[in-house]
Amino acid sequence: MTTTRAPWFGLHLPRYTFPDAAPGRLFDRVVEQAQAAEAEGFRLVTVMDHLYQIPGVGRPEEPMLEGWSVLAALARETSTIQLGTLVTGVTYRNPAILAKTATTLDVISGGRSVFGLGAAWFEHEHHAFGVPFPPVRERMDRLDEALTIVRGMFRDERTTHDGVHYQVRNVMNHPRPVQEGGPRILVGGGGEQRTLRIAARHADMTHWFPLGEEALARKTALLRGYCEEIGRDPATVERTMASPVHVAATEADAAALLELMPPDRRPFVTVGTPGQAAEALRPYLDAGFTGFTFNNTFYRTPEQIALLGQLRRLIGA
Repeated sequence: MTTTRAPWFGLHLPRYTFPDAAPGRLFDRVVEQAQAAEAEGFRLVTVMDHLYQIPGVGRPEEPMLEGWSVLAALARETSTIQLGTLVTGVTYRNPAILAKTATTLDVISGGRSVFGLGAAWFEHEHHAFGVPFPPVRERMDRLDEALTIVRGMFRDERTTHDGVHYQVRNVMNHPRPVQEGGPRILVGGGGEQRTLRIAARHADMTHWFPLGEEALARKTALLRGYCEEIGRDPATVERTMASPVHVAATEADAAALLELMPPDRRPFVTVGTPGQAAEALRPYLDAGFTGFTFNNTFYRTPEQIALLGQLRRLIGA
């Protein structure tokens, strides 16, 4: 799966814990990070669609802002960077209303919305908020149906879908998205039996975790095969991932970054200077990955984000 797309960076904002900021000032810190990424030439800012903080990032008691509200507010605090969730869980919202929400974001941002959707996984918050959490097979079925509806509402004047889980009748979506054909659709997850098949049908972009070159090559081959089964050019699905490299100014900073990572991810991530990180990123660029997301668990200040800007310039992103 070769591509001629230029590489780009995204800043993911999963963490709203700022001990020095009162609740009324939390969003100011989010704006600071998003604007720093925009100033450094990043293409995308994303947020989680979670209601509790997730394991691996923090404790459930830590602050969590509702994702689509944050994106709408960021649309007025930024001017060029694209905005989206990484990713919305299909279980949380009616897909037709979700398509309307994403279209509204596209309108108020002047055409900068990216639409991320996945099958959802955080069972604890579903139970806490009274949201049904069906078995994974049903969640995957819902994901497939939901994306059918969303893409129809982005592209067509009226959409009808009579599915097992969702039904819409001649639903309209006015105003239309600013982007022709609607926001690009990102399917989150690399599940090899269902998720990649769904991505082949619906996605403009995928997003995977750094699992090592061998595992990513296997997923790439599967995605290619699923695309070819339905007559789609695999190169039309952009492959993006959580960055397999991190940048630190000092050895102490590098050690601190590694400590923040889940132990099972550490073998697949390189931490070093911008030059070292650029060298370590080269195999992924050669393999055709174009988007790399970094998150604010590790990059908290404009100065830390500026280090990523150095790496971006080194690889020509």
